[in-house]
Amino acid sequence: MTTLKNQLVFWLALVACLTPYVSSPTALVIGFLIATLGLVPHQFNLAKVTKKLLAYSIVGLGFGIHFKDALTVTSNGIGLIIATIVGTLIIGWWVAKAFGLDKKTSYLICSGTAICGGSAIAAVAPAIKANDEQIGLSLATVFVLNSLALFIFPVIGHSLELSQNTFGTWAAIAIHDTSSVVGAASAYGEEALTTATTLKLARALWIIPVAFFSAFLFRSDSKKITIPYFILFYCLAIAISDLLPQFEVVYLSLFDLAKRTLVVCLFLIGCGISMEKLKSAGPKPLIFGVTLWIGISCSSLAWLMLT
Repeated sequence: MTTLKNQLVFWLALVACLTPYVSSPTALVIGFLIATLGLVPHQFNLAKVTKKLLAYSIVGLGFGIHFKDALTVTSNGIGLIIATIVGTLIIGWWVAKAFGLDKKTSYLICSGTAICGGSAIAAVAPAIKANDEQIGLSLATVFVLNSLALFIFPVIGHSLELSQNTFGTWAAIAIHDTSSVVGAASAYGEEALTTATTLKLARALWIIPVAFFSAFLFRSDSKKITIPYFILFYCLAIAISDLLPQFEVVYLSLFDLAKRTLVVCLFLIGCGISMEKLKSAGPKPLIFGVTLWIGISCSSLAWLMLT
């Protein structure tokens, strides 16, 4: 009877994550609480299901990218975009070594900081064969910083009297997840919101080369590269939505569904995290994430103010 109740709680929580009332960070916390209370069914293969669902979710997100718009915005700020992405990955790699942080966990945090938070982590994780603990720690770090950015960035922007365009660009570069970018930019102004949203979606295109590069970087000792095929389908989804715009209603539905399944993925990842794993990881992932975040925030803001 107890086992049946445990399963009921687990499945009810999973279904709740499909509703708009549960956000990504909340889903991760709910999963963690259920795991802590021992309510995760033992026969449920979390790792296998999560891996497949992550791939499907990323493909679905491709239907929300307007290639022409993204390409236009990317071409306007291509130098800054490449510099921040490459710079974050390279600097993060060396800082992680100094911290003595797990290689895959630190790389996932770098990817999330460089591109688009949880979506980038979800895309890169299968390419480097990261486990649930590594994914969970990196996502938790990114979500904490996202929450802070939502309130801190508009205050800094107003105090420095940044223009709408400058703030929108800065938010798109320095804030991890698209949801937090939209939240911070909308609080600043309509023009900032338009700039930030478009530029952030443009940066999402960089998931493609980064995922392939990651697969090469983390290839096994046999030198065999695991091709992240789901990224090819992600590209196909972008192409289809761009070439056949008459089905936009369908694409938006697939995009919304992908966002909800991604929330479910975070719930399942949370179910694989325990207090013992968090204690063994220590504060290093969060300190590393904060260090990297401050670095990209300050450097990109300085560049935008000087140009």
